[in-house]
Amino acid sequence: MRHRTGTREEWRAERLELLEAEKELTRRSDELARRRRQLPWVPVEEAYRFGTAHGPATLRDLFRGRSQLLVYHYMSPSCPSCAAMADGFAGSVVHLEHHDVAFTAVCRAPIADLLAHGRRMGWTFEWASSLGSSFNHDFGVSFTDEQLARGAEYNFRALPPVPDPSAGPHDLPGISAFAVQDDVVHHTYSAYARGGDALWTMYQWLDRAPLGRNETPGWFRLHDEY
Repeated sequence: MRHRTGTREEWRAERLELLEAEKELTRRSDELARRRRQLPWVPVEEAYRFGTAHGPATLRDLFRGRSQLLVYHYMSPSCPSCAAMADGFAGSVVHLEHHDVAFTAVCRAPIADLLAHGRRMGWTFEWASSLGSSFNHDFGVSFTDEQLARGAEYNFRALPPVPDPSAGPHDLPGISAFAVQDDVVHHTYSAYARGGDALWTMYQWLDRAPLGRNETPGWFRLHDEY
């Protein structure tokens, strides 16, 4: 690949034009964050149960004494995409926890598998297994064969029907946010698909690299498999 070249003066002129567009994007992002905070909060009525490193837990327990909870819907311990996302957010959790925000990765895999996966990857954030619970289905990241056959809803839109539902995908990624108000847990926000792109720090760096994402199928792996 060859790219056009130019003088420092030409680069600076185009960079200043780009800066105005970047500033507009930042202002727009701030406005979207404000609108997220203004969404109505919906009480969570289902009594979800999870497996954790500390034993059985309710959704309220996952707050661990804080007023806010962020959840990453982790697809499976074998998913390189989720692992790449986790590599990026793992270091932020300690800062979130000191800002009244708990964080947990939730997955339908058994808790023993999740804890072993976390140890292998060197992460210290909390895990919760939703195995046997409807949590993943209710929050739009897990699907039955019947749902896939007729066209499951993901990212607030209907997916095309899957010819062979047994082949999946039965789990997809997402993020959800919750808050406690008057001792009641409320669902405040969820995002799916590219709605989580801004939190995928690997891609945020690549978007600033000379060749961008420059993706080929399967180009990234679990970080200890390179």
